Amino acid sequence: MAGQLYLCATPIGNLGDMTQRVIECLKSVDIIAAEDTRNSRKLMTHFDIHVPMTSYHEFNKYDKADILVNDMLSGKNIALITDAGTPAISDPGEVLVQKCAEAGILVTSLPGASAVITALTLSGLSTRRFCFEGFLSQDNKERKLILEDLTEEMRTIVLYEAPHHLKATLNDLYKYLGDRKISLCRELTKKHEDVMRTTIVDAIDFYSENEPRGEYVLVIEGKSREEKIMERRAAFEEMSIEEHVQYYIAQGLDKKEAMKKAAKDRGISKRDVYNALV
Repeated sequence: MAGQLYLCATPIGNLGDMTQRVIECLKSVDIIAAEDTRNSRKLMTHFDIHVPMTSYHEFNKYDKADILVNDMLSGKNIALITDAGTPAISDPGEVLVQKCAEAGILVTSLPGASAVITALTLSGLSTRRFCFEGFLSQDNKERKLILEDLTEEMRTIVLYEAPHHLKATLNDLYKYLGDRKISLCRELTKKHEDVMRTTIVDAIDFYSENEPRGEYVLVIEGKSREEKIMERRAAFEEMSIEEHVQYYIAQGLDKKEAMKKAAKDRGISKRDVYNALV
């Protein structure tokens, strides 16, 4: 009978956030796959867990995943942990989960600490709808494409960032998104937890005089619906009303529906559109 994979969330700072369920699971499995066995050994010692560990990280995630899948197919139960937080979130664990799914191996997640959710709830920004981008790519071409996509994002945006990249990222956010509300969250759940609720411009000014310290979670206000409507209206106002109606007819709408949509885009009445066409 095949074993299974347990995704075990570990504390992102405060050890008190380790759940009893995770502790019991880690004590019962055959192998613990850890992102960094040296870091995780301290955690295991603290909770008196004495199960063999093996490394599973960004640089061996494909080959090692195959080995771990074979171990589970042979009947072993494996727990996956990351250095901090929930495995498979901006983490090589997603590869192992995919391979388990392909092999028909049961996977279950033991929830716990997550920097994404912790920062979002502390941000003071809208939590109803949000998107998570992890770390922005350091490849200039890919980074540009992602930032261009985010210019139209209406949901709250959550990013991770390292201290040595923070200033460049803030400047890029301003370049593409303009000045928006932002919460910079650091040292989450730790003694010196800090949340700076400010704007992108003010954050740039602050870090021009203060050196970033610690790992950051950035929570950024999405584009407002009003701003999007105004931009759309401005773009269409560059067309004549006749060109605007023809734009929708070319997309397959009948003339009546095209006139209705053009009127809505421009914030005018359908009669105004009709009179302009006549």
